[in-house]
Amino acid sequence: MLKIGLGSPQYGSFTDPGTISGFASAVEEIGFDSLWVGDRALVPTEPRDQYPGGGPVPEEYRNFLDPVVTLSFLAHATRRLRLGTSTLNAPFYSPLLLARSLTSVDILSEGRLDIGFGLGWSSDEYDAIGVPWRGRGARMEEILDVLDHVWSGSSDEYKGALWTIPSAHIETLPVQRPRPPVLLGGFTPATLERIGRRADGWAGVGLPVPQLAYVISEIRQIAEANGRDPEALRTVVRVNPVVTAEAAPSEAVPHRGTVQQVSDYLLAAHAAGADEVLIDLQQTARSAEELTDLAHRFHEQLSKG
Repeated sequence: MLKIGLGSPQYGSFTDPGTISGFASAVEEIGFDSLWVGDRALVPTEPRDQYPGGGPVPEEYRNFLDPVVTLSFLAHATRRLRLGTSTLNAPFYSPLLLARSLTSVDILSEGRLDIGFGLGWSSDEYDAIGVPWRGRGARMEEILDVLDHVWSGSSDEYKGALWTIPSAHIETLPVQRPRPPVLLGGFTPATLERIGRRADGWAGVGLPVPQLAYVISEIRQIAEANGRDPEALRTVVRVNPVVTAEAAPSEAVPHRGTVQQVSDYLLAAHAAGADEVLIDLQQTARSAEELTDLAHRFHEQLSKG
């Protein structure tokens, strides 16, 4: 059965605590399965790197709440919904402190955390944070190693290329064992190999359906080649649509289109292998009421499928 998720209010004009908690309660009652947050440190005035998909960086990103803090707030505001990151730019963070933060969310949500990690796209952000842009793939690998070490509950020393953790007692462990599900975003060959080899699934985006099916197939083949069960890996496909009243050209969907057009794309993505879809409406809604209304309309259409 298709699971249906939403981007939580977190950025742009939707950072009011009442809006966040009210939306979370409403969509939990409607019947959605999950809420997700993103990760943006800054929006450069003169970006060196192209925004994924082309065009300018959305103005809404200029006002962006911290993802882990927002997840903690959502853990208190909800009872059933899964809570995820789509995606957290893992190289921005110290892995030991990242383990502590994510473990805290999993505990406070009583085991409802899904972790989506990405590498980000902005070298400006890396520079501002003080993390090298080069070698970010290798940094991601070791971050995953550190997280697995900490979450194992081992008191042994960890020694890697970038981090050393002395023999220590770290007994704050996630509710979900051996760890909360870890999904990785991206679709470069190196990323697909990493997903198939060690992740719990793919944090995907709204690619054309044939390309989407190809990526899912590639990940499953890599998983099988590594002795893993390919059917155990999840795929969550994210779209950030601009919802229109009139039908958009087919080539614009799912980035632009009616509720019906975007829903039809998401159902096709499900048929191609996506287990869950994630719709972020913060770049199209202009009020909290419209945000909830659009969520309701999407749920109606997707539930029919």
